[in-house]
Amino acid sequence: MPMPSRVQFPAEIEPLVQFIEDTPPAEILDGALEKLRGGLPIPTLLTASALAVTRSTEMPPGHHGGPLHPLAGLYAISHLVGRLDGEQRFVPVLQNVALSNKHIHHPAMGPYQLLDFEPLDAGGVEATKAAFLAAVVRGECNRADHLFQWLWQHVPAIEAFDLLMSVAIPKNFHDDHYFIFPSFMWRAFETGVLDKAYLPLLMRPVVRYVTRLPVAPNNPMPSPLPAIDALIEEHGLMTRIYRQRSGDDETAAVGRLGEAIGRVDAYAEIPVLMAKALVDGLSLDGAGEALSIGAAGLFLRSLTGNPMDVHLHTSANLRRYLLRLDGLSLRNKLLLLLTWHTGPEIRSTQTRMEPAPQPDMAAVAALPPRSQADLLDAIQQSIYTQPPTDWSKVTNLGMMRAVPEVKGTVNLAQQYVQCGYDAQALLTRLAEIVCHDDFTEMHAFKHHQAIVEEFHATRAPWRWMHLVCGAQASAISFGKSMTVYEEYLELLHAA
Repeated sequence: MPMPSRVQFPAEIEPLVQFIEDTPPAEILDGALEKLRGGLPIPTLLTASALAVTRSTEMPPGHHGGPLHPLAGLYAISHLVGRLDGEQRFVPVLQNVALSNKHIHHPAMGPYQLLDFEPLDAGGVEATKAAFLAAVVRGECNRADHLFQWLWQHVPAIEAFDLLMSVAIPKNFHDDHYFIFPSFMWRAFETGVLDKAYLPLLMRPVVRYVTRLPVAPNNPMPSPLPAIDALIEEHGLMTRIYRQRSGDDETAAVGRLGEAIGRVDAYAEIPVLMAKALVDGLSLDGAGEALSIGAAGLFLRSLTGNPMDVHLHTSANLRRYLLRLDGLSLRNKLLLLLTWHTGPEIRSTQTRMEPAPQPDMAAVAALPPRSQADLLDAIQQSIYTQPPTDWSKVTNLGMMRAVPEVKGTVNLAQQYVQCGYDAQALLTRLAEIVCHDDFTEMHAFKHHQAIVEEFHATRAPWRWMHLVCGAQASAISFGKSMTVYEEYLELLHAA
């Protein structure tokens, strides 16, 4: 048997991948910026970053580290660069490259080599699918990787993806990233940034992550799936014929369900509300939109100060996308609607909620009138002047509470909305602000993209909630760590 060798890439990109793998972290920004200024296309550098972090990092326990967040952030970054001007377009790209390089050189994740694998045929399509599911039960990541390499070659990609999601969605209650990682990776290929020829390879860490056994939580909870399956059975949801697309005739029903979700105090009520709406005839798209409205309402009520707790929005946004995806099974689509609330990072907000509704409209009404330009500057200044975090007092990131000053940003954003000012101007300003972040490992970038998409995909009057959520998230995450951005500014001034 020949000795295994690490994965090799085409000659036209291999040297660039090696540049990201081999460059010392202290030199990566300078080198990457030089290449971009020299005319290297942004999609090429992002592809190299994805290939490097896939080939040369191992996924440690939990979900921080390895290829997960650099890969999951590609979709958002590929869109964000289009909303920025001049060299500012380079900043989110540099953030991704720097994160990939950091993980490659971190002792918890490297050195590592992704080896070439021979695809494993377990006896045809159905037998190989069954073998993959058996590997999932046992947490056999390596075997699952071999099997899925064969499946990508022998079934349509969407069929393989549906199988993967049939495992990923139910595991959401163990960790939001079981669902988020494969979903964002799949979306990254729709942008055109990544060549679809790389899909089987770049999905390898996804398959391995989804297959592995969950890390035991500090406070284990029983699986919510039996109750959800009972709900599906009780209402005959698998035997119904659903309308896919929504329309103006559903506006009242969508708003009613969305607002009801945003008012709940116990998240277990959400799938019950959703099941009833589906029985009453709400379309799948309408149900996804209502979930998005509800997520925005709950986020505005949340007192969380953890800048990575953005999955209320990103997870709802991904679900809306997947509900429209041809080839995804009905069971998976129903689980998308009924399991949103189960992720640990979403569940954690349930214990830190203000009464509905939020924001405080009396506080908003008391603000002095401002022009659009002045109000944009006031929102930005309120974000930039958030109190610094005293990390010596933070013992559990997941339990952080937002400082009171975040409400000041939220109220200003609500005033902006009520004045009917230009939404795009606020989204552009938030896009510029989000580029500062390197603390959240792409979470802030993903949340910003979700806000943009949900604003444009949600009907009035509820769409405006998403803008306020975007400002709230920016106020929570800003300033936690801005090392990459500050280094970029030094390089900019030195040029």
